[in-house]
Amino acid sequence: MDNINRKSALKENEGVVPPNSTNASAIAAIQKKRLQKQTAEELISRITKGDAVALSQGITLVESLNPEHHNKANQIIQGCLPFANKSIRIGITGVPGVGKSTFIEAFGSLLTSLGNKVAVLAIDPSSSITKGSILGDKTRMEELVKNPNAYIRPSASGNSLGGVARKTRESIILCEACGYNIILVETVGVGQSETAVHSMVDFFLLLNLAGAGDELQGIKRGIMEMADAVVINKADGENIKKAQLARLEYVRALHLFPKKDSGWPPEVRTSSALEQTGILKIWEMIQEYIILTKENNFFQNNRQEQNQFWMMETIQEEVLMHFYNAPAIAEAIEKNKKAVQKNEISPFAAAQLVLKTYFK
Repeated sequence: MDNINRKSALKENEGVVPPNSTNASAIAAIQKKRLQKQTAEELISRITKGDAVALSQGITLVESLNPEHHNKANQIIQGCLPFANKSIRIGITGVPGVGKSTFIEAFGSLLTSLGNKVAVLAIDPSSSITKGSILGDKTRMEELVKNPNAYIRPSASGNSLGGVARKTRESIILCEACGYNIILVETVGVGQSETAVHSMVDFFLLLNLAGAGDELQGIKRGIMEMADAVVINKADGENIKKAQLARLEYVRALHLFPKKDSGWPPEVRTSSALEQTGILKIWEMIQEYIILTKENNFFQNNRQEQNQFWMMETIQEEVLMHFYNAPAIAEAIEKNKKAVQKNEISPFAAAQLVLKTYFK
């Protein structure tokens, strides 16, 4: 058949005018103007009245690396603080392919059906090469994204610890001020650095798959020691028996770990996010945990310790930012990098020279 007459899915119909090409810099300039037009007080007012658009704008300012946005972001966080701390914060992590997004959609839908307002702070991995991120959680949670009582905010992990976005902790405060009483923090995957998300939530949930134990031996202990519950997901069809066996293995394994300060013995459950089975039981378990930890004062004490931890983390972050933004440091780094490349000086000696420049 002649190639010209062959039908193609890419064919453009007659009369359809192709759109103008998108100018990324123009869009960025428009967004910047929109953020600058509104005062911090206006955004705080809108956020505390439950305006999700203002919430997104506020989080954008908080996440911004632009120094011009720094003071405004701090004002918004401070203004929202009196309205915060009235939620349950749940961290959800698990191996890639475990079905985190599907589970969160089923879990979030259940919570909203029970009268809750749910915010999902989904962290997408950033490429270490291109620094880009897909930010595809909204497309993976098709139903939840349309739910008026749910808010989904995908953020790029950048280079921050454990795949947690640079300002997730502050974003939680803004979401709480906006009236969301359950905050779900989804992390990139499993690793020792998941301590970052553990240090900002009340309940830490580890999703796992039946038969995934052998590949995870190297990281299992650190994660499981932090987990308040382990859920064997995808317990449906032919996987039901495997999931039950995996559950028994994890129950036995958890008995080997030291008792938690919270007084809560971690539980192991099975669920199918696809068939939405076991989801309600998981929520009931989390509620039991909250009741217990509030009664023994661990809930409040833990949050106070988390606040101190994030104060120290912020100090470190600000010191690093000040260090690398200093013109003399940039010059010293560039000079010593060339010397290191030519083997004229060791990396350690070069580092000391750069630090001496800073402390002068």
